[in-house]
Amino acid sequence: MLALLKKRIKIPKIASKNEVELFFKKVGLKDLIHKSKSTNLNVNQMISKTPYKPELDDLYRIYKYITLNKRTTVLEFGSGWSTLLMCMALNENKKKYKSKINKLRRNNPFELFTVDNEKKFLSLTKKKINKYLGNKSKKINYIFSDVEMTSYVGNYSTQYKKMPLCNPDFIYLDGPDQFKVKKKNINFTTAHKDMMPMSCDILKIEYFLTPGTIIVSDGRSANAQFLIDNFKRKWLHYYDKKSDQHVFYLDAPALGALNRAQLKFYK
Repeated sequence: MLALLKKRIKIPKIASKNEVELFFKKVGLKDLIHKSKSTNLNVNQMISKTPYKPELDDLYRIYKYITLNKRTTVLEFGSGWSTLLMCMALNENKKKYKSKINKLRRNNPFELFTVDNEKKFLSLTKKKINKYLGNKSKKINYIFSDVEMTSYVGNYSTQYKKMPLCNPDFIYLDGPDQFKVKKKNINFTTAHKDMMPMSCDILKIEYFLTPGTIIVSDGRSANAQFLIDNFKRKWLHYYDKKSDQHVFYLDAPALGALNRAQLKFYK
């Protein structure tokens, strides 16, 4: 599967610790290196009242997925350090490709939509963006939405009550917080330390996504399996064990001339 995926998209090369740290220095995020060395949560300390520390390898790869594959519109579930790096990646793409997407059906060019079910973390993310990017272009939509238990084709899952109106070509799945879920479904909820995140939001918009769309899931292997079992279209899937990231690529036939132009642009 990896060999076929590499024919469709560019997979970031494995970078050494020194290479990753050099990258953060070059993009003006040197202090994230120090922040990344704080203590990890223990196995049962799953509810955090403070933002998670930056995971440099993960952030580096997310940035590279977006820049290497010329992504134009990003939908992020969950907010944090990733929001900052994805915004910077979109800004980089805007500099290079702004004049080349005029004929594409991309009505939210170089725009980021981030959805979170915690107002506190959304607010902290805004402050990070403003701190590190200052007056630089920041085309970001911050969407707060409660999350509730639901069922999808008979399986317990969670869904955001509010979704942004966009058609992304890159989706980053790192939310919602499984413990901040409203209601229960027949007394069942993900808000238990032995459960795990199980979002169905991507499945509900699957048929709107255009061929060529990339999804990256930060861990969340159970949720990734849920997606694999319920996707209806042709997706390539690769699990990167080293980074604990699941990568999906919508390898369906082009929808028409506009989508073919979009796929040609990515190449």
